Amino acid sequence: MDKYAGHLAVQVLTSGMENRLPVIIDELQRLLKPESIFDKSDASSRGHEGLETVNAALTDTRPPDRVEVKENGIIYHINIAEGQKSGFYCDQRDNRKILASHAEGKKVLDCFCYTGGFTLNCLQNGAASVTAVDSSQPAMDTLKENVGVNKFNAEKVRPIVSDVNKQLRKFKEEGETFDIVVLDPPKYAPSRSALDKASRAYKDLNRMGMLLLNPGGLLATFSCSGAMDMETFKQVLAWAALDAGKQVQFIYQFCQPEDHPVRSSFPEGEYLKGLLCRVV
Repeated sequence: MDKYAGHLAVQVLTSGMENRLPVIIDELQRLLKPESIFDKSDASSRGHEGLETVNAALTDTRPPDRVEVKENGIIYHINIAEGQKSGFYCDQRDNRKILASHAEGKKVLDCFCYTGGFTLNCLQNGAASVTAVDSSQPAMDTLKENVGVNKFNAEKVRPIVSDVNKQLRKFKEEGETFDIVVLDPPKYAPSRSALDKASRAYKDLNRMGMLLLNPGGLLATFSCSGAMDMETFKQVLAWAALDAGKQVQFIYQFCQPEDHPVRSSFPEGEYLKGLLCRVV
């Protein structure tokens, strides 16, 4: 459950939690007294549990099309009903702030930018420019809104609606380079059986990211796949560096925040992992 101002977004992915949902909703209403509760259980993985996808209000009141929230001192417009995940990616809030601390005066490329989490944090911390790439036009429209509502200099932002892999190759063909590249792709490995294919996809993506960096530039790269553990992710990056003819130093290890705890009995719960790499 994510809370955006007075509105709650709930996502249920297993039949066990689905059976307990009425009790959970009652407790949320009693404890938080929200203006609305919206069920964002629209993930295809529910099919493995014999569940249909759901995208519907659980209260008489629906959330508005734009809910305004603030994170790291930055204002965001959130679309709960139509947005990805629960409307936003709250689990990256610490990582956005950490990465942005390196952005002053830098030329940044933010891939899979969605509504601008990394983009806005980098602008707030003095980035010289940010090129933001995502395949979703609605997400890019919201990013532009977020730039405006925070009164950031829109001339420093170059929004591009495109498939990221194609756009990376276009940048390479045009000889464009960056000081910081952020790669925050969707889940490539939804299960262990998909790990080999996902590893190849992660390797190719990161190889292209490395090729676009100026010498000594920083690559902030992430995986949100529970089946991809950190050691495997590091090995994938080592292969990518070898193919790119680059040397890579791991200088920081990103993770999910403290409100996304990991049970010792369920290590796959450590789904969000990332590395800040210096590439030479």
